[in-house]
Amino acid sequence: MRSTRAQLAVVLLILAGWAIQAGGQDGTLTPGQIEKIRSEFQLDGHLRAVRNALTSTSIRDIAKNRDVIADFDKKFSHKIKTKGISNQKSSGRCWMFAGFNTIKPVLMENLDVSDFEFSHIYLQFWDKMEKANSFLEYMIAYRERDLQDREVVFLLRSPAPDGGYWENFADLVTKYGVIPKDAMAESASSESTGMMNNALARLLRNSAVELREIYEDTGSVRQMREAKERMLAEVYQLLVLNLGEPPEEFTWRHKGKDEGDDEEEVGADGDDGDDEEDADDEDEDEEEGDDDDGYAVEQEWSEARRYTPRSFYDECVGLDLSEYVKISDDPIRPKGQHYEIRMTKNLYDGRNSNYANVSIEMLREVTKTVLLANKAVYFAADVSPDQDSSSGIMARNLYDYESIYALDMGLNKTERLLFRDSTINHGMAFIGVDLVEGEPVKWLVENSWGSSRGSGGLWTMYDDWFRDNVYHIIVHRDYVPDEVLEILERPAEELRVWDPMW
Repeated sequence: MRSTRAQLAVVLLILAGWAIQAGGQDGTLTPGQIEKIRSEFQLDGHLRAVRNALTSTSIRDIAKNRDVIADFDKKFSHKIKTKGISNQKSSGRCWMFAGFNTIKPVLMENLDVSDFEFSHIYLQFWDKMEKANSFLEYMIAYRERDLQDREVVFLLRSPAPDGGYWENFADLVTKYGVIPKDAMAESASSESTGMMNNALARLLRNSAVELREIYEDTGSVRQMREAKERMLAEVYQLLVLNLGEPPEEFTWRHKGKDEGDDEEEVGADGDDGDDEEDADDEDEDEEEGDDDDGYAVEQEWSEARRYTPRSFYDECVGLDLSEYVKISDDPIRPKGQHYEIRMTKNLYDGRNSNYANVSIEMLREVTKTVLLANKAVYFAADVSPDQDSSSGIMARNLYDYESIYALDMGLNKTERLLFRDSTINHGMAFIGVDLVEGEPVKWLVENSWGSSRGSGGLWTMYDDWFRDNVYHIIVHRDYVPDEVLEILERPAEELRVWDPMW
C-alpha cells in the first residue's frame, strides 16, 4: 500500500513539473515560455537596423524627433528683465535656487542693479540644521514605534536630505533672512553634497540610537530633549566644518548699472534669450581690461552698509512670502480640494507642502497672468522626459522611443504618476511666455544647471510639455481667483509622505 502511494506521489510530482514547464502556472518563467518567445521573435529589416544603431549610438540621439527640432525657435513675446544664471552643481537644492530665482528680479528692481546672486550656501546651512532638529524631534515623538514602521523607515533612510519645497524655502527666508553671495561663498561640500550628507546622516542615526537608549533606560522625554541639545551642537560643528559659519552681520555695497546694462539683461524684450554666454564673455573681457593691479577704476558703488540677514531681506526684497500659495494639477484626485503632504516641512514648526488641486488650464492661465505682470513664477515639474539639455528644449515627443522599439509605451499623466513613471523632481522659474492670439505656445524657463547647459542656462518649454509635466506653481495670492483661495481656506486632506505627489 505504501509502495502504491509513493509511486502515485512520484507521478503527481512529474505531472506538476510538466505543467509548470508547459504553462508556467505558478508564475515562473519556464523553458517552454522562453522557447515560445524565441521561436516567434523575428528581426525584420527595421528592427535589424535599429539594433545596429542602438549598439553603437546613444539611444537619445537616435530617438530625438527631428520634426520638433526643426520647428524650434527662441522668440518670446514677453520676458521678465533678469540676469545671471546660477548653478546648483552636484546638489539637490533646485527648490532653493528656484526660490531665489523667483525673488531675484524684485531685488534687482529695488536696488537698480544689473546683476545679483544670493548666497545659497547660507540658506543651505540653516536648512540642514532645521532638518536635523526635525529628525531628532521625530525620533523623540516616535520613540515607541517599531523600527520597521514605514514613517520611521522613511526618516532613517535620509535624515537630512537636500531636497525641499517652496514652503521650506519661504519658512527659511522668513526665519533666517538672506545674504548676498559675497557674504558667504560656496564650498566644495555645498556644491557636491554627497559625502557631507553621508556623514550627517550617520551622525543623526547615531543620535537616534542614543535617544532610544535613553528612553529605554529612563523613560524620560525630558532627558531625551536635553541630549538633543548636545546632538544639535554636534550637527552645527559638522556643518561649519563643511560649509563655514553663517554670518550674523555683514557689510555690503553694490555696483550701480553701467550704460547699456538694460539691453544686455537676460529676458529683456527683443532678446532671443541666447545671449547670456556672450554677456559673460563681455564681463570677462572688461575685467581683463582693468588696470594692471586687477582693480576696476571709476565704478559707481553704493555706500557700504551693515546688515543682518533679516534686515537685508526686509530692505532689499521685502516680499511677504506667506502671501504666496501653491496651486497644482494633481491628476489622481478630485479637483477643487485642498491637500497637505505629511512630514514635508523642514522647520519642525514650519509648514508642510500643501496645495489647491485645480485644472492644468488654471495653472496655465495664472502663470500667464503673473508673467505679464512682470513677476517670475516658481514651478515644480518632472524633468525626466522629453527635455534636451544641449539645446534647452522641453517638448512633447522630443524623443520618439515608440517608433524605435516598435512598442506601445504610452501612458497618460494620471497613469504615469500612479504607476511611478513620473515624479516631481525639479524646481525652476518661469520668466517669459510666447503668446499667439493671446494663448501661450511656449514658456521661457530659468534653470539652475549653469550657463553651459540649455541655451545659456535658459530652456524653451512648449505648451504641450507644460500640460504633461508641470504639477505645481507658486504665485502671490493676488493673482489667484477667489474660488481657488477659498479651497486653500478649507481643512486639508492629509497625504502620506510616500504619496506620488511627494
